[in-house]
Amino acid sequence: MIKNVYIYLVLFATLMMTIGGSVGVFMAAADIVAPTYYYQSFEEYKRWGMEKPAVEGQEAVQPELSEEELREKYDAMVQQEKSRQVERAKNSLIKSFGWIVIPLPVFLYFQRRLVKKEA
Repeated sequence: MIKNVYIYLVLFATLMMTIGGSVGVFMAAADIVAPTYYYQSFEEYKRWGMEKPAVEGQEAVQPELSEEELREKYDAMVQQEKSRQVERAKNSLIKSFGWIVIPLPVFLYFQRRLVKKEA
């Protein structure tokens, strides 16, 4: 009786881990396909993004860049943010696969033990 309860608890726990890993894989895959990223608008970047913080005893210095140079820097920042989000999603995908690959053999082993016991 106690062994059956133990087997069912192990089966339940490993099944929940596998389901959670599967959900994580789906979410990470969705983030790779359509990453959600936040970046500031070009106007905000122009206004606040290029200002260097003031050093003690000095005023804040804002470099004089042309509109084209600012746009290039802004586009590079947006592209960098996109690639950073995709890399995070790939990392999450690998971790989620771990939540499937590790408990799944344990689940299958205990499931076979349960089937043998019932037969």
